[in-house]
Amino acid sequence: MSFNENARLDSSRVSDRRGKGKGIAVGGGLGGGLILILSLIFGTDVMDGLGLSDGGPAGTGAGTSQSISECLDGADANERLDCRIVGTAQSLDSFWAPALATEGLTYTEPGVTLFTGRVDTGCGAATSAVGPFYCPADEQTYYDTAFFDELVAQYGASGGPLAQEYVVAHEFGHHVQNLTGVLGASAQDPRGADSAAVRTELQADCYAGMWAGAAAHIPAPGSAEPFLAELTATDVQDALSAASAIGDDRIQSMATGQVNPESWTHGSGDQRQAWFMQGYTNNDGGLGVCDTFSAADLGSPGA
Repeated sequence: MSFNENARLDSSRVSDRRGKGKGIAVGGGLGGGLILILSLIFGTDVMDGLGLSDGGPAGTGAGTSQSISECLDGADANERLDCRIVGTAQSLDSFWAPALATEGLTYTEPGVTLFTGRVDTGCGAATSAVGPFYCPADEQTYYDTAFFDELVAQYGASGGPLAQEYVVAHEFGHHVQNLTGVLGASAQDPRGADSAAVRTELQADCYAGMWAGAAAHIPAPGSAEPFLAELTATDVQDALSAASAIGDDRIQSMATGQVNPESWTHGSGDQRQAWFMQGYTNNDGGLGVCDTFSAADLGSPGA
């Protein structure tokens, strides 16, 4: 999904901590959902308790040669990943504020933090090993931008822009769940193919789809032009590629050669794709179209 080149970006929307972390980026981690669940159960410092904060000696995190203050418009977002995250966050804000208002809810903007190697959060200190994540304790989303290269190189996802934007939108989905009060359900039932944790993650995928389906039709604040241009079929396939690549079945098969649904926390690749499309094709139907908690069959959205 490309940005309209004249769309104005506000770089202050994103906190840039890249190059300031202690520790080394550790590949292979997609534990953001697990961190979210455990932080709801045990509170803050959950990542320290899991031993995910000792990533190596100080100064090993990669720096960045470009300042996020240079992210000025949609043309920059089309060229640079960090600028794309800035624009995606602003587009998500533009979608979720009115969407929640129609549900009688007030949207508050989640924090967006870029980091390398290691970062301190309201849920404790984390390394890149956990992948992108949302911390409900400080209501912030966190991204080591190196993850997006890993998504392609290690997990085989498309490198297209909507594949990247989908990841950001998924984490914003967790913030919406925090605002609606359903996020805590995952802590009560944190593992298994039919668990509340999986239903929570699939709902966040569905919310990402809702945004993707509507984003090109929502004007940016103070403008008649949306942040994002119309989706193409290739854009949609990029997002579905990312959803499939980080399904529990795909990750387990790559890691161990076996698939164990009893230990799932996010759902299968097919389920993640299906719920993204459920939101995408029903983006004007309200939050109820993403009611994974009432679905009798998680492989058949709306059932």
